[in-house]
Amino acid sequence: MSAPEIHTRPRPRSWPQRPDPGIAVELRDLHLSYGAHDILKGIDLAVREGTTTALVGPSGSGKTTLLRCVNYLATPVAGEVWVDGELVGREERGGRLYPASERVLRGHRRRTGMVFQRFNLFANLSALANVAFAPVSAGLCSRAEAQERASALLARVGLSHRENALPSQLSGGQQQRVAIARALAMQPKVMLFDEATSALDPELSREVLAVMQELAKAGMTMLVVTHETGFARTVADDIVFMEAGRIVSQGSPETMFSDDAPERVQSFFRRRPQTGSASRK
Repeated sequence: MSAPEIHTRPRPRSWPQRPDPGIAVELRDLHLSYGAHDILKGIDLAVREGTTTALVGPSGSGKTTLLRCVNYLATPVAGEVWVDGELVGREERGGRLYPASERVLRGHRRRTGMVFQRFNLFANLSALANVAFAPVSAGLCSRAEAQERASALLARVGLSHRENALPSQLSGGQQQRVAIARALAMQPKVMLFDEATSALDPELSREVLAVMQELAKAGMTMLVVTHETGFARTVADDIVFMEAGRIVSQGSPETMFSDDAPERVQSFFRRRPQTGSASRK
């Protein structure tokens, strides 16, 4: 039986149009539902290459679901997801678009590195082996090359002295930094962070946020779900405020933290301490 065609909402063009140059991630009229519950309701978002976009808003607003749609860990019911100029989740056969096979999806996902709330490290592998595992498994390089890359990445996140440590021998902040290095090992075009510091105490959070800020300074494109309002204010280039599955407001930190921001946004930030602050990049 042939795979069903994907039908999206009618558009004025006959074929999906690639994003403009300089756009790393673009979401177009994105919808996602679980049963009768609409989780995402027509999301339109463009993320420029080399920028950091912070997703903020109350719990249950759809931030994590949006992030998971970018690499198709969650499957939209309608709309388009573009990453690095490629339409994610679909493949062309015979001039028509069909749901992407798992093989094609794996290729799409290599363009994005994702860091979750939980570290999800292999308990029986050292920090070095955890970072080197994915590139070898994906056949991207030899074991020796992967270990060399892993060593360099652990040094980049300040853990060169902990290469041989097991996850149980590392603090929560160190484990999350290993998770960041592991995501970077696949050489992604975009990094996705889902509340990467929510399980950490303030001191360990600062360790992880410092690594994220260095990635931002280095020009990594990042989409970050965060409750760290200080990080959003000082590191992000754009802030997206979500509520009830929709983007309510979007703008620069200067705009979103000003008296010109919508009252709902101002109220949200007033109720939260300026955590995760850092110097402006």
